[in-house]
Amino acid sequence: MKQLKDILFGVPLQTVSGSTAVQVSGVTFDSRTVTSQSLFVAIKGTAHDGHAHISNAIKQGAVAILCEQLPDKLVDGVVYASCENTRRSLASVANQWYDNPSKALKLIGITGTNGKTSVATMAYQLFDGMGYTTGLLSTVDIRIGKNVVSSTHTTPDVLTLNKHLSQMVASGVTHCFMEVSSHGIDQDRIAELSFSGGVFTNLSHDHLDYHKDFKSYRDTKKKFFDNLPASAFALSNADDKNGSYMLQNTKASAYYFGLKSVADFHVKVLEKDFSGMLLKLQHDEVWTPLVGAFNASNFVCVYALAILLDVERTDFLPELSTLKGAPGRFQTVQNNSHVTAIVDYAHTPDALSQVLDTITALRTRNEKLITVIGCGGNRDKAKRPLMAKAAVAKSDLTIFTSDNPRDEDPAVIVEDMLKGVPMEANQKHLTVLNRAQAIKTACTMAQKQDIILVAGKGHETYQDQNGERLPFDDTQELTQNLQSKR
Repeated sequence: MKQLKDILFGVPLQTVSGSTAVQVSGVTFDSRTVTSQSLFVAIKGTAHDGHAHISNAIKQGAVAILCEQLPDKLVDGVVYASCENTRRSLASVANQWYDNPSKALKLIGITGTNGKTSVATMAYQLFDGMGYTTGLLSTVDIRIGKNVVSSTHTTPDVLTLNKHLSQMVASGVTHCFMEVSSHGIDQDRIAELSFSGGVFTNLSHDHLDYHKDFKSYRDTKKKFFDNLPASAFALSNADDKNGSYMLQNTKASAYYFGLKSVADFHVKVLEKDFSGMLLKLQHDEVWTPLVGAFNASNFVCVYALAILLDVERTDFLPELSTLKGAPGRFQTVQNNSHVTAIVDYAHTPDALSQVLDTITALRTRNEKLITVIGCGGNRDKAKRPLMAKAAVAKSDLTIFTSDNPRDEDPAVIVEDMLKGVPMEANQKHLTVLNRAQAIKTACTMAQKQDIILVAGKGHETYQDQNGERLPFDDTQELTQNLQSKR
């Protein structure tokens, strides 16, 4: 229990009706989760307006309301407070309710189109392996020390976020690595958090259904670095054309990592095959089972993080070669069919191109490369033809299929994709809308030494379709179908 006045500390209130000395038992912005003596924060969302649920919140026991506009009728015994922006103010409320947990540990935010999950996961593995009690907030899962919590969003809502950070502080976590999405930045989910460092991985075409244009998407990412304090560090990808732009106005200490460009932390690939790479990081040589230039970039980023977080090289170098990367990121599916099978989360044109380029650099050309790919429904439609164009250009055969169609017709999604396929490539693709059947077709067609890439869903174990989440796992589908080829 806390007094309302303490929870609202720092919120620029416009009007108050009632005494803010009232005791509050919890905070929520979802009227369905209101309990006795709660503070209900009414937020205007894209689909729902919380102000329409104020009366229901009170009926369920709310004793205090934070809103942008007071209701016409005020209920006796309920405290009402108004402010200009409740979404922004919720960040301050959440921090006060959970006692500012981000200040009690070293919180590192990682943003970019691709690589966020890989960098966050590998950084978690590295620090966990060195014996630190470490936290992870990622698309795949949330880890509080050794405990795993399922994840539903890349960046959780601000209350959930502070709750997890509070749990981490209580568990003795000293370092937390967190994915920061453009949605999370734009919707103030990370507002008021105290970051010790920020990372920019790269930027390419994605989420333009939300941000409308690339400039807005880019500038939303940049806000994260603009708001870092002078006490923090900002680490950016020197190989990305937006790398220096991101750090233009940051007050944090700026550093760069890179594979192709001059950088504070540089990596060079000395050897590579499907089993891994030998990398030279500054003056240190390290073998990693990870594959691809994008993973070399992720790897040197994690190397830089360890140095910037003041860890001795002798402590972290032995652990580097044990890093496995994130599930569903260029994940090789073991089988006895002598087929190289790869699952990857690539769901943007740039990510798909990078994965296919990595395979191309490692293959002998005596084998066939079959790519199974779809695009998500109710998402950025502009990238669909670009995805298809990249797939057919860099594969011997492309099988177009469903990804997470959500509320869209899978056939319409594939039609949008096919607009990017040039006429001369018409013999290089086919459409199998059922994803399980598409993977089975790829496995049936693959001969010994051939390569299958199943892209788009990666670690996901479900398929979103018509409002349902149906069980589906690309890795399992590949394993079962390749096993039957023996």
